[in-house]
Amino acid sequence: MSKLAIIVREDAYDRILTPLAFAYLGTASDMEVDMLFVNWAAKILTKGGAENLKVSQEHEGSDEMVKAKVAEAGLSTDIYENIKTLKATGKVRMYVCSLAASIFGVTRENLVPEAEDIVGATWFLLEKAEKADTVLTF
Repeated sequence: MSKLAIIVREDAYDRILTPLAFAYLGTASDMEVDMLFVNWAAKILTKGGAENLKVSQEHEGSDEMVKAKVAEAGLSTDIYENIKTLKATGKVRMYVCSLAASIFGVTRENLVPEAEDIVGATWFLLEKAEKADTVLTF
C-alpha cells in the first residue's frame, strides 16, 4: 500500500478543503494517509475548532458562494464532518504539531477524537514523511 503524507498549515475554510480532498483521494486510491496540522491549522483538530471557519482574507466575503459550490459538488460543507469521514476510512491518521499545540493552546484534552496525538515535527518527518511515497504541503 502506498503512503501519502500531508502537511497542513492554514486554517481558512477554502484552504483546508484541498488537503482534506487530497487525503480522501489518497484513501480512494488505496493509500495510507498521515496528516500533520501545523501553525494555525492545529486549532482545526480541537473540539469546536473546525466550526465557523472563514474563507481566507483575500477571498473575504465569498463564504456563502464557496460553501454553495462545495455543496453543488456533492460534498459536505461541514469541515468536521469531512474529518470524521476521513477517519472512518481507517486509512487516515491526523496529528497536531507539538510546537503549534503549545503556541495555540492545543492539548490532548481538547483534541477531537479523530486526532491521533500531538507529536513533534521531527517525529513526523522521520516516521511518516520520509517513509511516504508522496508528500504534499498546503
